Amino acid sequence: MQVQTVVDGKALHVYLAGEIDHDSAPRIREKIDDKVTECRPCVLRLDFSDVSFMDSSGVGLVMGRYRHAHALGCATEVTHLTPRYEKIMKMSGLSKIVKFS
Repeated sequence: MQVQTVVDGKALHVYLAGEIDHDSAPRIREKIDDKVTECRPCVLRLDFSDVSFMDSSGVGLVMGRYRHAHALGCATEVTHLTPRYEKIMKMSGLSKIVKFS
């Protein structure tokens, strides 16, 4: 799993590539949380365009990043999900707290 972060104005874009699973999720969480804490963006944007596989750890990843970012006054957006992964995330209730685009 690769994680690339780019600060663009008041937004932090996080580009995820590879697989999100039980083994990779802790490293991803740490990288994102550290960058959010450092940058204090207004928007955290998680880009899933290059994610090749995701299990339930992906839902937990988004939920936890939302909580961390929200505590710092930051909104969370999720972009470029496949229709299947978007359906899973919306079924989990994430659409009530996270913007999908």
